[in-house]
Amino acid sequence: MSSALQGLKVLDVSRFIAGPFCAMQLADHGADVVKVERLDSGEDTRINEPKLGGESVYFMTYNRNKRSFALDFRNPEAQAVLRELASKADVLIENFRPGTMEQMGCGWETLSALNPRLIMVRISGFGQTGPLAQRPCFDVIAQAMSGMMDLTGDPDGPPTMAGTFVVDYTTALYGTIGALTALAARERTGKGQLVEATLLESATSLLMTAIPEQAVLGKTMRRQGNRDRYTSPVNTFQAADGAWVHIASGTDPLFRRLVNAMGREDLMDDPRFTTTKARVENAAAIEAEVQAWVAQSTADAVVEAMDRAGIPCAKVATMADVVENPQLKARGQIMAVEHPRAGAYQTHGITVTLDETPGAVRRPSPLVGEHTREIAAEWLGWSQARCDDLMARRVIG
Repeated sequence: MSSALQGLKVLDVSRFIAGPFCAMQLADHGADVVKVERLDSGEDTRINEPKLGGESVYFMTYNRNKRSFALDFRNPEAQAVLRELASKADVLIENFRPGTMEQMGCGWETLSALNPRLIMVRISGFGQTGPLAQRPCFDVIAQAMSGMMDLTGDPDGPPTMAGTFVVDYTTALYGTIGALTALAARERTGKGQLVEATLLESATSLLMTAIPEQAVLGKTMRRQGNRDRYTSPVNTFQAADGAWVHIASGTDPLFRRLVNAMGREDLMDDPRFTTTKARVENAAAIEAEVQAWVAQSTADAVVEAMDRAGIPCAKVATMADVVENPQLKARGQIMAVEHPRAGAYQTHGITVTLDETPGAVRRPSPLVGEHTREIAAEWLGWSQARCDDLMARRVIG
């Protein structure tokens, strides 16, 4: 069975998370993704710990299903090779600081003139224009600048970053959406276009109603810990065995189910709890009642009781729990990949499921320059002699 993006040629000139993860989404669904890396050392994250068989788990997580082409980015002859590769690509993904591609003679105007059908996805901290365009940015910087960090954590605690690189991942997915949208437009027009996705704008898109509340109503959204902003009781509660459960029973029907499961039907008659609005205003009081009930049982028993009552609830899982989760395993979301140096290792599966053209892990992350020769032959039609010459002079590797 063919993959959805089979035949699509993608040039991945990106590093770290957002760009590589964007390219990997396309690779997982069949695109031929060529990762262009530095000679010898390869992409920056290849040095990151931990490692398996000398290979970075960090790098392997974001670069499966790709082939590696190594070149010397500083060499003008290698920059000409990069332009030649771009002339054959459908999509190019890069996340250098704005202006870097232009310095290499590989800016949008140049590449578009060489390949009018090219779609160039530019991922950056702040965009190619604007007063902050040249400022360096990482995920946590975007979390801080967007206000996301100010919304995260306990009300009386400090602003807190998310437990994972949520902005990098979101930006990667916006980049993927942009690439696929531009490909759909190209079907009609025959012309490629420039796509931008930025960390700051991606983070800002995740702020729920905070922007209109501030700009229109003058109301500043505050940190609330694990408490829901709009309904109650929705929070994390500690069970008798010390484990935590998160219960989401904020709507009126769910609250009725909760008090029935707790054997506390009397709470329905308390004017502090009769409506969603009243419960939000008295969230601490109703949460104290729920906490007292949860504290009498183990976390597993609470989850079972909530499940019987039809109330969304989960035990707060550790990573040890996650890798053994039967639901994730049943859906192929915890899967084994075989790497020539690292051996077999478990990682996340193909997240988006297509029933007719499913994605697949066809190859592990590549070694530096592992596929330079075959890409030169397949994409560029080079002879072995030309490849040997450029390798001998360390233009490519």
